[in-house]
Amino acid sequence: MRRTLKSDRLLEKAFGAGQLDFFSALAPLREWDTFQRYLGPVRQVEWVVYAKRPFAGPEQVLDYVGRYTHRVAISNNRILDIEDGMVRFRWKDYRCGDQQKTMMLSADEFIRRFLIHVLPSGFQRIRYYGLLANRHRDEQRARCRELLGMAQPEPPEGKADDDYRDHYERLTGASLCECPACHIGRMAPFRTLAPIATAPPVVDTS
Repeated sequence: MRRTLKSDRLLEKAFGAGQLDFFSALAPLREWDTFQRYLGPVRQVEWVVYAKRPFAGPEQVLDYVGRYTHRVAISNNRILDIEDGMVRFRWKDYRCGDQQKTMMLSADEFIRRFLIHVLPSGFQRIRYYGLLANRHRDEQRARCRELLGMAQPEPPEGKADDDYRDHYERLTGASLCECPACHIGRMAPFRTLAPIATAPPVVDTS
């Protein structure tokens, strides 16, 4: 309770000095009596303060966040064996001093646990705001370089109308248009299937 009482005194001091602003639905708290009644229930709570040590620096922050933003739920090198409908893989037991252990699950259970880490359709894993917002990112970054006196980067290789197949070939040297059977001929689309506009009617056979 000591922390709560000390916080109350600091809030009352800030209120008396005019350092607190209340807007919209909180506007009634500008009155001293209303403000005191608002703090009443808070004084009855036995707060438990839990504070963690801060990160060691930006490198540790990037290392921590990178585990969740640029990796899949399990990497291929942790999967040891797949046989007879069972999957055997390595995992780290943080409760036992980060020991490396082995677990075996059925294929169905393994897939179920893996899909827990897949975002539902429509969710975005990373959203950028401010200077890195997607809508005006290129213009804003160019303006920042201009203000800092930095040279503008060279345009990326390749044509502007290149699609993912051209980009893949530049990065890997392999072509997605190459025939996977003979590795000589080139695959080309010859027909486009139109999407079904409406679902087929359901026939009631009852």
